[in-house]
This record gives sequence, structure tokens and C-alpha cells, in this order.
Amino acid sequence: MENGKISLLDRIDSPADLRKLPLEQLPEVCAELRSFLINTLSSHPGHFASSMGAVELTVALHYVFNTPYDRIVWDVGHQAYGHKILTGRRDSFITNRTLGGLSGFPNPKESEYDTFTAGHASNSISAALGMAVATSLQKDQPPRNVVAVIGDASISGGLAFEGLNNAANSNSNLLIILNDNDMSIDNNVGSLNSYLAHLTTSKAYNNFRYKFSRFLRRFHLVSDRGKGMITRFNNSLKSLITRQQNIFEGLNIRYFGPFDGHDINTVVTVLNDIKDLTGPRILHLRTVKGKGFTPAELDPASWHAPGKFDPVTGEKIREKSVKPPKYQEVFGDTLVELARRNSKIVGITAAMASGTSMNKLQAVFPERTFDVGISEGHAVTFAGGLAKDGMKPFVAIYSSFLQRAYDHIIHDVSIEGLPVVFCLDRAGLVGEDGATHHGVFDLSYLRSIPGMTVASPRNQNYLRDLMLTASVYDAPFAIRYPRGRGEKVESEPMEPLKVGKGERLRKGDDLVILSIGPVASDIERAIERAERDFGISVAHYDMIFLKPIDQEILEEVASKNVPVITVEDGTVDGGLGSAVLEWMADHNYFVSVTRKGVPDRFIPQGSPAELHRLCGFDEEGIYETIKSICKPNKIAE
Repeated sequence: MENGKISLLDRIDSPADLRKLPLEQLPEVCAELRSFLINTLSSHPGHFASSMGAVELTVALHYVFNTPYDRIVWDVGHQAYGHKILTGRRDSFITNRTLGGLSGFPNPKESEYDTFTAGHASNSISAALGMAVATSLQKDQPPRNVVAVIGDASISGGLAFEGLNNAANSNSNLLIILNDNDMSIDNNVGSLNSYLAHLTTSKAYNNFRYKFSRFLRRFHLVSDRGKGMITRFNNSLKSLITRQQNIFEGLNIRYFGPFDGHDINTVVTVLNDIKDLTGPRILHLRTVKGKGFTPAELDPASWHAPGKFDPVTGEKIREKSVKPPKYQEVFGDTLVELARRNSKIVGITAAMASGTSMNKLQAVFPERTFDVGISEGHAVTFAGGLAKDGMKPFVAIYSSFLQRAYDHIIHDVSIEGLPVVFCLDRAGLVGEDGATHHGVFDLSYLRSIPGMTVASPRNQNYLRDLMLTASVYDAPFAIRYPRGRGEKVESEPMEPLKVGKGERLRKGDDLVILSIGPVASDIERAIERAERDFGISVAHYDMIFLKPIDQEILEEVASKNVPVITVEDGTVDGGLGSAVLEWMADHNYFVSVTRKGVPDRFIPQGSPAELHRLCGFDEEGIYETIKSICKPNKIAE
């Protein structure tokens, strides 16, 4: 670094530039890349520790492989910031996770180097296998390399195992890189993580096998046809000597490692040696999450996405003003309170104990708290089994991730009407994580399930009330609530709510607004402005329950014979607006209904306020909608 300028990194505008450098300069590139990440992310927050831990791997991949012709498929994408910086997005990286800027995850619409959409875990092996088969069928020349990069947490997901099983039975040229840092967002759980943590091949054995295989290939002493026989013999010999079966070799996938993922020279050498081998193989690299920044190395969980921090001291910068609690915190505290009352209550989460505040229950009732890892489908079916035999499971999963368990919700909970409570954190437009993380489909996909109750609180007190209601309800019950903080409201004792009953918040004769969830506060402010500016009166109802929907309110609204606006922080197709239109049509009411919510397209990253404005259901958007609907003679110009 000279005069504050990052000399090598400034010269890398594409991986082709990186590949012009001699091998001995790569450690300097890695150091500069880490410095860039620290300085940028300290003031423009994002996913920090994962990308810091994958620096050498990222540099080695783009140095060895001919990207973008060769394909690199990232799993989740938390670790892909270095990849973005090396692939022509260095100067625009400051816009990461902002409206109109770079996506926080790999996005094929953003760059040809981003080969597949990432954001949800465990899909890289399946996607990469598909690409490898495609290149084989199309006989691409020169032969195209395909690499899947997956972490030790993501590989525990069911989809990853399905991909591994299929890869083992294919003859595709697929390389899987296991980036093993013994961490996910929270500490990894489950026997697979324990297995990986102890999966250490004898150094002497590993060196011998690696050098012997290179010798055989160099002198053409083994063919592809004989490779499988030798692999099986080696696997058997190794199992006999070490008394340990390697799960990947057990699947007949060639295994290399583990190697130090921060030794750039070794990683480059190994990649060069194995990149042109045929058939599926896996390279196991041990890395350190947060590598190169001591505070992140010591506490990788809290440095997953730390927010703003001092790049020198590592001190996190926090706002000092007193603010209302986050919805997830209210959920966690309330769940503990309910669990003290009812010994049947158990908590389940999928690798998001701290993210959902399920760790609050875990601290008090560890034996009644289950983190099943990145396995949302299993989490739901597991909950169904618990409920079947008398327990009361609360399943806390981000709305976007619960999509992965849709079949399980139907087949393993709803068909039997089991009393599982689904707590959908991060519902609605979540902000900077973008399209892969927005929880905008839950109202629609849950409303269609017979016997499912679907509700959303307008503030923290109603979240507590809904949780109490669900705790004694003998059927599937879903509660969705947003990311972040609620309104400043006085905490009140919990009270059970009548299922399917909404609440009128304001009387009015000229217009009716029906809403669900925390959007009610923006609506109230918009109504106050509109009534003052236009001399009208607007009725407002908080429906609370989407299913069963309050038919008495709908009868009351329909009888007014005035325009209706529905507002929801979710897709307008299939949600509250659709439910209201369907009910009106079924009951022969011809009422004008304007639906406000997330339109029928994927919404990019940005702050929640920016995205609400973009979709037209913030205070200003609702105000403008009221203005456009009101009769001209009602508007006082």
C-alpha cells in the first residue's frame, strides 16, 4: 500500500488482470482485499466475517479458473464480497446493499461472473451439477470447469445431500469446495458439524495419496475406467488404517483434504492439480471466519453482519438513543413467559437462534429448545411429530426461508390439523438483503392451506396477544411480523384474541381502508393528513387475521358502498387484497377495491422505508392513493 492507495487491487478490474500476476504476489492481493473489506464495510455495513474468511479461496478460484467461462457457483453468497470486488465491481462496491446499487448476494442480472442466484443455503451443488451436465451434453470446447462453493453449515441442508447423492451417480466434471470454518451465523449444530470438525486425514497418508495420484496421472498409468477401482481400494485401505469412514468417499466422490484454506500457495497448487480431473470430487478447506480481523476471529457469530464499526479498534458503533424493542426480541421474551406457564411449549429454529431470539428460550429452557440447523423442512415435520404426541411447538423461521418447507407445512402439519405455531420473522420487505430475503409471499402461500390460521400484529402488544392466543389454539397457527423495531407503545399484559376478529380503528363515511400488520401506523398518519387536506372522513380497520377473515367487518364495509383500499406488506396477488375481492365477489357486492402492497415483481435491495415508498404503501403513497380515489367535489382545492 503506497500513499493510501491499494496498488495491486487497483490494477485488478477483472479476473483476467489477476491471472497476469505471478503466484508470489497473491498473498499481497489477499492482504489488500482484506484491507478493502475492513475499510469499506466499517462504514457501509454488510456480511463481514464470512467474506473475510474466504479471501484466499476467492483469489485462488479466479486465479486458477478461466472465469466467467468456467463457472463458480456460490452457496448463500455471504462470502462472495471478495468475488464481487475482483470481478469489476470494486469501485461500485460502496453501493452494496443499497437501492439502485449492488446486491448483497450473487446476482446473475448484475454480472456474468455471478452464475446463479444465491441467498438461501444449500442449492450450490444441485445448480452446479446441472451446469456440469449441461456443458457435458453440449460438448463445450474447451471443456468448461464447474465449481460449487459450499460452507460446512450449508452442506448440512437436505438439498445439499440430494445434490451430493446425484453427483455421486453422475460422471459429470463437478468440483465441490467445502469451505469449512466450523460456523454458520450462530454456532453450527448437529452430528455432521461434529463429523466435519473431526474429519482430519493423516498428514502422511494425505501427502502420500496426493503425490501418488499425481504420479499416476503424469505417466498415464491409470485411466478413467480404472480410477473408480483405485478410489474404492484407497477408501477401503484408509478406513482400515484410520478406523474412520469418510462420508464423501463413502459416496464414491473423490476427496482431497483437508487443507489450510488460508495458505494461498497450497490452495492454488491443489486447484491446478485437480481442476481437470473428470468425475465429481470434493476439496475440503479449513478456514477461519473473520480471518485477518482479530475481533471477528474471536467472536465470528456477532461479526457475521456487525453493522458499522471502527476499522482500527473493532469497536462497534451503536446509536445511543432509546428505541422500542425489536419484534424478534418481543417474540423471544414472550415465548419464555409462555413457556414458564406451559411446560408443553417447545421452541424450534433452523440455524437462526439469535436471529429469531429463540436463544432467549434456549438460555432458560435448553432442553425444550431445538436448533435443527439449515433444515427448514425437517424443522416443520419435527414440530409436527412433537405436536402429534402432545407438545406445543413454536417454530421460528424467517418468512423467506419458510418457503422451503411449504410441502411439510401442508403434508406434515395441516392435513392432520396439528397445533404447531409458525412464527414468521422478517415478514414483508426486509430491506438491504433484497429479493432473496423479502418475506412477501407468506400471506398468499399460507392463506391457501385449509385449516391454517394466519395473523399479523400491528404492534408489539398485539404480537404478544397473538402468541398467547396461539399457545392455546388447537390447530395450525401462523403469526407473521416484520424485521426491526415496532412502535413506541406502552407494554400491556397479554390478552387472548378472538380468532378471526378484526378491529375498527377509525370511523368514516367516504372511504374505507383495510389493513393487516404494522402498516396500520403509516395508514393512520396518511388518513389524518387526507382528512385535514380534503375534508373527508376515512374508516380504517385492522383485520389482524387474514384467515379466517372477519366477515362481519366485510359486511359492514360492503354496506357502506364506498371505495375500499387494502394495504399489506406482502404481495398483492393472493394476500389481503385478493381475499377481500374474493369475498366481495362471492357475496355479490360490487365495491371498488384498490390493492396496495408489493407488486407482482421481485423487489431489489434498499432500506425498508425506501422500498415501501417504491411499492407505494408508505404514508405518502397511501395519502396519494386516497387523494386519487376521493371524489373531486370532496377535495378542497
